[in-house]
Amino acid sequence: YMNIPHRFWNIAIGAGALLIVFLAVLSIKEIKSIGYVGMNPNLVNSITVDGSGETLAIPDVATFSFTVTETALTVAEAQSKATDKANAALKAIRAGGVAEKDIQTTSYNINPRYEYQNGVCTVSSCRPSKSVLTGYEVSESIQVKVRDLTKAGALFTSIGSLDVQNVNGLSFSIDNPDAVKAEARGKAIASAQTKARELARQLGVSLVRISSFYESGQQSGPIAYGMGGDMMAMKSSVAPAVPEISPGQQKVTASVTITYEIK
Repeated sequence: YMNIPHRFWNIAIGAGALLIVFLAVLSIKEIKSIGYVGMNPNLVNSITVDGSGETLAIPDVATFSFTVTETALTVAEAQSKATDKANAALKAIRAGGVAEKDIQTTSYNINPRYEYQNGVCTVSSCRPSKSVLTGYEVSESIQVKVRDLTKAGALFTSIGSLDVQNVNGLSFSIDNPDAVKAEARGKAIASAQTKARELARQLGVSLVRISSFYESGQQSGPIAYGMGGDMMAMKSSVAPAVPEISPGQQKVTASVTITYEIK
């Protein structure tokens, strides 16, 4: 029984020594790993190349909006007048071949109209200044897409003859931008591949596989035509000339970065 404390201390000391060794090894491993912070310890030989491509496309969709605004003493009367005018414009738009899916009401507003009256003073009393309700204003804005650009000029002319106060924001865009983008991307990838093959030849290495791919691109925004303003001034007893609509071109660009593993 007298040897039990001595054996216990020997075991405890041995276990403590093993623990110290284990912690020391763990600490050394952690210190070494600091050098790999932000780095891939399994780096392989690689080259990175850039490529760019662009495609020119003719816009095939014209988008514009128009607004009808009417005022009256009551909301119901103002709504009735605005509805009649908007319906006449929509009838002309549908007759011009525009589908229902391409006609969208973007806003409908009812606002009171006030008139400010200055105060008046007499010998006996003064009437304070105040705002007096004089009626209501109803406005409706509608956005239209025209897919047959050959009919766009005649469509604007027909709307202008219906007392529509404002036609705004005529712009052109591409109905299927993904297809145009894919074409530009294909040109960018081909450019990068050509660079990679030439670089590999100059370095005396072989391309193994693509290890990463990144794409960025840009499309020029819708082309503004510059039509807008008061369409009531266009109404005349003489038939107005049909404007010529020129959509021009849009440039779509793509840029890619490709990293190849080499050997």
